[in-house]
Amino acid sequence: MIIGYARVSTEDQNLDGQLDALKAAGAEKIFADKITGAARSRPELDRLLDQLRAGDVVTVTKYDRLARSLRDLLDIVDTIQAHGAGFRSLAEDIDTTTPAGRLVFHVFASIAQFERERISERTKEGLEAARKRGRVGGRPPALSAAQKSEVRRMRDEELRPLSEIAQLFRVSVKTIRRA
Repeated sequence: MIIGYARVSTEDQNLDGQLDALKAAGAEKIFADKITGAARSRPELDRLLDQLRAGDVVTVTKYDRLARSLRDLLDIVDTIQAHGAGFRSLAEDIDTTTPAGRLVFHVFASIAQFERERISERTKEGLEAARKRGRVGGRPPALSAAQKSEVRRMRDEELRPLSEIAQLFRVSVKTIRRA
């Protein structure tokens, strides 16, 4: 069965163009969300994935309707394929039910993997270069060494509650515990 999925980002946007294209592509059942693609939980997409059977083909007008990022797309298509189903994107002419479509999809996946690894390498190189210049990354400490010493004194000698000390220093109780 060909199953369509359509999505728009806001309630104000219209699904009609996507629905027409999916019907023209032979979609027998269509799931549609009006929610941002950045939301990981999309009710209709979740329903679609729950009802998926071997041999089904999930069809979208453009792959960005299914996923916001290539990584997200790869994860969702992996889930689809784990059910024994295929994926088809009309605009990009990707169809994982054919050998050529699987090749195109795997080229996308390889490029995404390569880019993730390059980003990781560049990040590590940048952090190392910053360390050599004496810069330490991360957030500045909420309490100075002297303040930490005072926190310990107030806790141990004055037996003040952690919540009270946290209020005095305008930090969280968790920060006081770490001190």
